Amino acid sequence: MIPMVTIEVMTGKELQEWRRKWGLSQKGLAQRLGVIRVTVARWETGTRAIPSFLSLALEALENRMEKEGRHGEGV
Repeated sequence: MIPMVTIEVMTGKELQEWRRKWGLSQKGLAQRLGVIRVTVARWETGTRAIPSFLSLALEALENRMEKEGRHGEGV
């Protein structure tokens, strides 16, 4: 049997806090996720729903940035 994984959807405020913690601008996060800056802005303001898988993508991004010894670098 395969264990089920529960994914909690982030709020816009949580996304903004995550982005700032990692020193990323909206543009920098958007580039790393392959979306445009306006998409990140809309997620943060609640204009657009945050995809349920975004938390997994951010976790992978954290791991990559830690391995590269970067903490966002404010891009």
